[in-house]
Amino acid sequence: AEKFLYVDRNLVNNPVAQADWATKKLVWVPSERLGFEAGSVKEERGDECVVKLTDSGKKVRVNKDDIQKMNPPKFSKVEDMAELTCLNEASVLHNLKERYYSGLIYVSLIYFLVYSNSKFRSIMVYI
Repeated sequence: AEKFLYVDRNLVNNPVAQADWATKKLVWVPSERLGFEAGSVKEERGDECVVKLTDSGKKVRVNKDDIQKMNPPKFSKVEDMAELTCLNEASVLHNLKERYYSGLIYVSLIYFLVYSNSKFRSIMVYI
């Protein structure tokens, strides 16, 4: 069962990938088609950045407020998303997508008691 939950950290802690990430200023930019697309910041001008999209090579102008930072490769397919250094919408969605396509289950369970006391019905549910 562990192969469906955990990633071998030795496989994702590639020093070359880490160095590549550090030099490229990798970010997530909003995309109507995909939600977010990966890119690297090429230029910064006031409130805007020119970002080169990773998949297409196309350069786009994006407002700095719309850019979300990308996590280092060592966090690829991380089991606990609270460990992400850049905890943002794009990074969480990307991590879930990576785990899904790799056949890795993402489960978050918190045990608590839900209790309802109404005049119509009294129930106790353990989750």
